[in-house]
This record gives sequence, structure tokens and C-alpha cells, in this order.
Amino acid sequence: MPQTKHKIIIGNSQTMPEIPDCSIHLMVTSPPYPMIQMWDQQFGELDPKIAALWKKIEAKPDEETVTQIYDAMHENLARVWVETFRVLVDGGIACINIGDATRTINAKFRVFPNHARIMEQCEKIGFLTLPYILWKKPTTKPMYKGKGAFLGSGFLPPNAYVTLDCEYILLFRKGKLRKFPPKDPTRYDSQLTKQQRDEWFSQIWQVTGTRQTADELERRTAAYPDEIPDRLIKMFSIKNDTILDPFVGSGTTVKVAMQNERNSIGYETDPNLRTVIVKKTENGKAGALTVKIFNR
Repeated sequence: MPQTKHKIIIGNSQTMPEIPDCSIHLMVTSPPYPMIQMWDQQFGELDPKIAALWKKIEAKPDEETVTQIYDAMHENLARVWVETFRVLVDGGIACINIGDATRTINAKFRVFPNHARIMEQCEKIGFLTLPYILWKKPTTKPMYKGKGAFLGSGFLPPNAYVTLDCEYILLFRKGKLRKFPPKDPTRYDSQLTKQQRDEWFSQIWQVTGTRQTADELERRTAAYPDEIPDRLIKMFSIKNDTILDPFVGSGTTVKVAMQNERNSIGYETDPNLRTVIVKKTENGKAGALTVKIFNR
């Protein structure tokens, strides 16, 4: 298997000075989900304004502050989408796995439509929105306060809620279609099978989610299963392309890029995940992983 190059940068992907303009062929990531409690602290560390707004909510609950928190979380993500647009080649694809959030704040239960906000932001940046994928997780069950129950009565109308059992894989393209030389051998060597094409290019995917059995640090990354980036990398890149993951987490995208003869670059803000990333990517079949730490 040919040698490929892989780099993890411990730093904030809101700026990616290590990557030249128009040098990335595909971005595949699953960012922290706004308004999911597990990621509150991470957003607060990225932007002290968010942490201050949560303290304001605790002192005096009000709807305006909830909106400000939601907006600020997405503003922080949008800075990454701007940088992604810059580094992608013309015709490059961005794949963003995101779930909507349900949460009770100020004694009010609601949904926060993360997928819709990201689509709006990426359109403003200049991306072209492509048909998205709905990832239906077979293992997801209706839960309420840790128990297997619907949100409200499932039998007595009208106060029950629909369970969120799908996440979105949003797809965006920068500019026009990528161009290749006639009969490009690398492109033909990356060709999909008919079964792969028929199954993967349908809108609903049923892929079992990853069971988080590691310690608290690794669980916080909420890694998606290898099959998700494996499909996306094969669908939207060719061998020797460079794949970007701006929220690398435990290193799943980098590992799968290795296995599929692609190069990769990943960003992670938490230096404590370095050991987790190295351990996971040791399972890659090719390439040498370089972890660089940048003090910013």
C-alpha cells in the first residue's frame, strides 16, 4: 500500500494557518453539537462569552439569553466553515455530521435545529448545498430522564414529542465540479462498486452508532462509527487526495483516511486526546502519523 501523510495539529481550527489555500480535497467532520449539554464546557472554553451567558441564565432565566447562547455556539462553528471554504480546492466537498438538540431550559422543552443553522451559514459563506443524508441510528431509543419512555404520553394526545433518532450528514461543494484529466488512472482506481453506489447514494443510511465504552475523555468525543467516514471518503475523494477533519476527536477520520490511501490533516483543541488519537490511528494500514503541538 502506498505511503500517505497524516498530521494532527493540537490547536483551534477556527484558524488553520498550517494549510495553504485550495489544498484540501474533502472535509469530513462531526463537530460538537450546539445546545447538547455534553459540549457546553467545550464551547465555553472556546468562547468565554458563552460560559458567561450560561451563568447569566442560572442567575436570571430569560429567552433572549438562550437565543444568544445558541447564536454564539454557531458563530464559533461558522469560523471553522469559513476556513474550510478557504482551504478546499475548487469542487471540493465538505461533509458535516450534525444532530439537532432537544433540551429543557427555563422549564421549556424545545428543539434546536442545528442542521438548518449550519446550512444557512454555509450558504452565506459561499458553499453550494447538496442533497443531504439522514443517518438513522438503529440503536437509538426514546429516553426520558434516563429511562426507556417517550417524552410525554405516547397514547394520550397532544403532549408527547417525536423522538430524535436521525442525525444529518450535510453535504456542501465549493464552486463547480472537480475536473480531472481524461482516463485519470487514480480516479478509475478509486471507482465504487455498483452495490456501493446504489446503497451509499440513497438519502437514508442505517448505520449502527458507536458504543462508547472508553473513559470519560474518549466518550466526550462521541466518535462516529468508522463506516460513516469510510463511505464519505470513498464517495467524495480519490486515492492520494487530502482529507481534513477540523474536529478530529479520537481520530476516526484520520484512521479511515489511512486505510483508504488518502492523506489527512486533523485539528483538536484538547491536548489530552493525543494519546487516544495515536492509539486509534495505530490501526491504520499505511502512513506515518505526526502530532504537532502549537501554542496559540
